[in-house]
Amino acid sequence: MEPALRPGDWLLVWRGPGGRPVPIRPGQIVVARHPEEQDLLLVKRATRRDRDGWWLESDNRGVRAVDSRRFGPVAAGLIEGRVLVCYWPLRRT
Repeated sequence: MEPALRPGDWLLVWRGPGGRPVPIRPGQIVVARHPEEQDLLLVKRATRRDRDGWWLESDNRGVRAVDSRRFGPVAAGLIEGRVLVCYWPLRRT
């Protein structure tokens, strides 16, 4: 997710109201379970809503990204939450 997020960044994630799915808009960063390896959590940008779920993409397309271009749309039930803020480190070098 570079340049928006870097290794070591800490994230505050909203998991939704009372166990209901978190509302998402295109352009927001989300935490989701990988559709094929559900023990693996992904941090990706939600780019568009599809009839089968959300299309999630990496910001850095120059690398071999693990995103919807590889596995297709992600079901809404696999979205764990929406990133509200990156709060650590306070300053990047």
